[in-house]
Amino acid sequence: MIEALPSRGVPAERVLAELDELRGADLPTTGGRLFAYVFESAVPGLDELAAAAYARSAHVNGLDPTAFPSLLAMENALVAAAARVLGAGPGTAAPDVVGSVTSGGTESIILAVKAARDARPDITAPRLVAPASAHAAFAKAAHYLGLTLDTVPISPRTLVPAPEDIARAIRPETVLVVCSAPAYAHGVVDPVAPIAAAAAEAGVRCHVDACFGGWSLPWLRRLGVPVPEFDFAVPGVTSVSVDLHKYAYCPKGVSVLLHRDAQLRRPQYFGYADWPGYPLVNPVISSTRSGGPIAAALATLRHLGDAGYLALAERTRSAVRDICAAVRDVPGLRLLADPAATVVCFVADDPELDVFVLADELAGRGWHVQPQHRYGEIPPSLHLSVTAGAAAGAADFGPALRDAVGATRAAGPVRLPAELLALAGSLRPEDLTPQLMAGLVAGLGLDPAGPGIDTNRMALVNTLLGAAPAALRERLLVEFLSLLQTPSW
Repeated sequence: MIEALPSRGVPAERVLAELDELRGADLPTTGGRLFAYVFESAVPGLDELAAAAYARSAHVNGLDPTAFPSLLAMENALVAAAARVLGAGPGTAAPDVVGSVTSGGTESIILAVKAARDARPDITAPRLVAPASAHAAFAKAAHYLGLTLDTVPISPRTLVPAPEDIARAIRPETVLVVCSAPAYAHGVVDPVAPIAAAAAEAGVRCHVDACFGGWSLPWLRRLGVPVPEFDFAVPGVTSVSVDLHKYAYCPKGVSVLLHRDAQLRRPQYFGYADWPGYPLVNPVISSTRSGGPIAAALATLRHLGDAGYLALAERTRSAVRDICAAVRDVPGLRLLADPAATVVCFVADDPELDVFVLADELAGRGWHVQPQHRYGEIPPSLHLSVTAGAAAGAADFGPALRDAVGATRAAGPVRLPAELLALAGSLRPEDLTPQLMAGLVAGLGLDPAGPGIDTNRMALVNTLLGAAPAALRERLLVEFLSLLQTPSW
């Protein structure tokens, strides 16, 4: 246990050593073997540059741009760069694009939804139309902001919605239509042009969630990848979000939300003056904002430049090809979709080849992938967000995958005990008390009070979650996280 507030201060070198010891339990953020959560460029010196830039502006506060004009200049530069990458700016069909720098994709998405909702005060029960594959952040935005989420099914074959289904889902109360470029889970780009056209015909805003792919698809297109139009070049697209802490390889957390013009952005702002303190005006959700991430992002973009990002896109594409070839080479495995960008997602056609066990076997060999549960007719899958950092060792993935598959076949699929199956089928979410959750966690061999969850042995947990209905799965995850986030006294 580490004590955050000791009676006497601790020497700096000891504090740093303690932080290093804590970090020893984390998954590796370098080496190209973690295919989720982090985005590694493997460019020598880039992390050090970003850290130095971060430190220079860590205590600058974005609350008041008139007090800190350096931060305003940095934000405007990042917005202009993102606009140019995404088909906007002088000389384009979208010359008046404006934007804001946010803390991440979820904040960008929430703000896009807020702007659409607040632009229509005449609608008292606003609705949001999104494909089932849209990021969960849209469900979060709808929950926070009081919208009804109308989910449109996706094809289990193409993994995208039919534009005519989107059009049919639009109602008089709809304030925003959503599509993804690409959708995170499977890495497939939605048919943005016909979806945006349907939204425009109905007089509704259309937001393209390019948080994941907005900083990779444009360069991949230049490398010859057949990337469909998805940005402001598409008529009817009113806003686009792109995360710079993904394929722009900036530190967490920096995202950009762009609107086609200032009038569309205006409802995003919040202003308040009816109190005794200073007049408050915010373009984003937070008020106080550290300038550290913004400065680090600007330093990263300027250091890499367009040519640097083109080279990183080529390295990423090479890694994707190597990993796809490795998957295709293993009997019983199948790519769920031909990668449109940087995601490799595969499933097992052999019922004796359990992908949750395979994820554990890969983790035990130092390769960390992201399990995804069954959704309708789409089977459980393994997701890999491939970055430029994976290129150097991508050729080693194939032998590790074949070895892990052999071990997975030898171990066999997870068989849930009858009592756990019965529990997953009968337990109501509201019946899951903290005490019941604590007993369930102990029965699964997880120790929230320990040094960390063994991420190499999660197949039983994932199988249990997969057997539970979505509402119960959500409650299980909430209660488990609540257990983890309990202070040690």
